[in-house]
Amino acid sequence: MAIKIEKKIKGYNVVKPEDKAASAAAPAAQPAASKEAPKAEVIQMHESLERPETLVGSTYKIKSPLFEHALYVTVNDIVLNAGTQHEQRRPFEIFINSKNMDHFQWIVALTRIISAVFRKGGDVTFLVEEMKAVFDPRGGYFKAGGVYMPSIVAEIGGVIEQHMKTIGLIHDPEMDESTRKLIAEKRAAYEAAANGKGAAPAATETKTESATGFPPGATLCAKCNTQALVLMDGCQTCLNCGYSKCG
Repeated sequence: MAIKIEKKIKGYNVVKPEDKAASAAAPAAQPAASKEAPKAEVIQMHESLERPETLVGSTYKIKSPLFEHALYVTVNDIVLNAGTQHEQRRPFEIFINSKNMDHFQWIVALTRIISAVFRKGGDVTFLVEEMKAVFDPRGGYFKAGGVYMPSIVAEIGGVIEQHMKTIGLIHDPEMDESTRKLIAEKRAAYEAAANGKGAAPAATETKTESATGFPPGATLCAKCNTQALVLMDGCQTCLNCGYSKCG
């Protein structure tokens, strides 16, 4: 079949039969490829949350041997969905006050950073573990109850953890009845063995036990960080959480 060319030829190329077959198969393969690798349309949503005039909060006192004066930690919460069945409290800001001005700069910086993380939203419980992992190069101290604190920052983290548990943001795994019974039995057996040796009754030891809540001579438990680890039947056993090195 003859074709009349009415326009000026500016260029040409030779089309082979195999090229025609490849071009015909290409449109059919293109939709299949698009189905294999779909692209998701990500829509980012952000709700601007302004500070209310009134916030609900709690104040905690920290008395550390590292400081001459006590620290007062105030955590304020914002109430979301107030008055509904979905009402919940979330930490919004934190303040730390003290008469001790030696560490004023880092305390102000710490409160501003923590408050910024609180206001950012999302899962803020990671702050607790990060702060409790801070160690003082001068050494830590024991607080009431025989709980070891590696630094003052770690105790502030402990206060935040306590507050988050109070408002329901962190849930402690409940100890089952069998574990409670086992700990009670081990504690009774240890006290009976200690009394049977007859080496006991010193007024200082009774005072130590009443202050910490655990027998005198107990060492630090690596699991619960409490001075409640005693030697029973040749095995280190914690009378607070039930941890045992012998399993």
